[in-house]
Amino acid sequence: MNLDREVTRRRTFAIISHPDAGKTTLTEKLLLFAGAINIAGSVKARKATRHATSDWMEIEKQRGISVASSVMQMEYRDCIINLLDTPGHQDFSEDTYRVLTAVDAAIMVIDAANGVEPQTKRLLEVCRARHTPILTFINKLDREVRAPLDLMDELERVLGMDVAPFTWPVGMGKQFHGVFDIRDDSMRIFRAGADRRGGNDETLRGLDNPESGQRFGEKFAQARNEIELIVGASPGFNRDSFLHGKQTPVFFGSAINNFGVKEVLDGLVDLAPAPGPRLAIEREVFPAEEKFTGVVFKIQANMDPAHRDRIAFVRVCSGRFERGMRLRVGRSGKDIRPGSVVSFLSQRRELLDEAYPGDIIGIPNHGTLQLGDTLTEGESLQYTGLPFFAPEMFRSVEVADPMRAKQLRTGLMQLGEEGAIQVFRPQVGGALLLGAIGVLQFEVVAHRLQHEYGVAARYLQTRHTMARWVTAADGRELNRFIEAYNQRIYYDAVEAPTILVSSSAEIKVAEENWPGIRFHALREHAGLVGHTPATA
Repeated sequence: MNLDREVTRRRTFAIISHPDAGKTTLTEKLLLFAGAINIAGSVKARKATRHATSDWMEIEKQRGISVASSVMQMEYRDCIINLLDTPGHQDFSEDTYRVLTAVDAAIMVIDAANGVEPQTKRLLEVCRARHTPILTFINKLDREVRAPLDLMDELERVLGMDVAPFTWPVGMGKQFHGVFDIRDDSMRIFRAGADRRGGNDETLRGLDNPESGQRFGEKFAQARNEIELIVGASPGFNRDSFLHGKQTPVFFGSAINNFGVKEVLDGLVDLAPAPGPRLAIEREVFPAEEKFTGVVFKIQANMDPAHRDRIAFVRVCSGRFERGMRLRVGRSGKDIRPGSVVSFLSQRRELLDEAYPGDIIGIPNHGTLQLGDTLTEGESLQYTGLPFFAPEMFRSVEVADPMRAKQLRTGLMQLGEEGAIQVFRPQVGGALLLGAIGVLQFEVVAHRLQHEYGVAARYLQTRHTMARWVTAADGRELNRFIEAYNQRIYYDAVEAPTILVSSSAEIKVAEENWPGIRFHALREHAGLVGHTPATA
């Protein structure tokens, strides 16, 4: 198998958005149009027999939201597409940030009624910091929404990116007639369809086609004027700007009605980059290198509740993966030989024999692998960039039934390993503490403890309001600091020492009294990043 060709065929991307913009629906419809599924699930009907393929966790099906990232692989136009669906809710942004380190591009979904919303901006900043190329899908044109020109202006103004329209809507709401493909100089006529792909869509060619004007009257005339205006006023598509995250191609449509989805899928294949080089501490690694390397960007417990499994999601970065090959875990130096490695269609999985750069593989894991681990064929290597953020909310946990204390500890440690919540073990006796970015994380953990581990737990408020990881150039100085603050020192899932306090003033005092200690609000797997003052 030609490695260069396999790399060129791959497209690995995430879908990002503010909650309720239609991200999971678009995910479902991309699977539908690529032929990966035959009927799309309903993300809204909580009691329906069908649910979104990407929403596999029971609480997701009950609430109609995504709270965990999921991975789906499909083949389309001779390309292998690895699609990573992410939680939209800001309480789960840490999981989303880590997923974004594993992709080569992103599709940003915008609700045409609401425009650019806060979570969209936050996620975009993460993409831009990594120079991730972004395609934009403006959704829900089947409703009465904001004017397309206003939305384009807001994208440029709020996101600070050039926009390049690839399609344009003709009407909206009850008078939504279709989407005009600017590149192809053709209009695809809208016919609503919810679950399945329709038959042959009707297409009219040419912006000046008199039949379009006769059939759609004022709405088509308005769309034609807008297309001429924006094409004349905006810079044309520049691939280099797109690849550096400075320009975004824009597509319009209605995902729930299957409209505009095929154009996005074609745009992804045509525009998004194949896997490129990735930075490790030691060197830059190129995808077509002969030796396999990969990085663990996600761990998920209990995808199959019947087997109480834990799966490490590994992004293949270079070389060819073969089932049963010997791999070295960079952090521990231990060798593993995974035999039951899987590929994904959300919770459905298949054994795989090989994988290539850009692919996401699942390795069954019983504590051997941690988030951020690098796997190689023997080389000492550590990929960078997997973020952990200092939590902003804290709870202590009590088990309702003391006989289930062991199950509680097991459940919390496993959920901590996968990054669903941050779990802190005290230096000096006492209960485990949970740390989260948002309160919904605590609700999800309580639900999963109950349903996956059979543990009913009570959550109690604590006095803690801030955590900072601590390091020092001098190990003895760090040990003295830990001893001096032993009542406030905790250890996280990778045993990194952390100080938990009730106010930023306590950190400020500690900084002044201990100049040799560094306090961090961000931890990478490979180390702690950046000194963060107490006011951060």
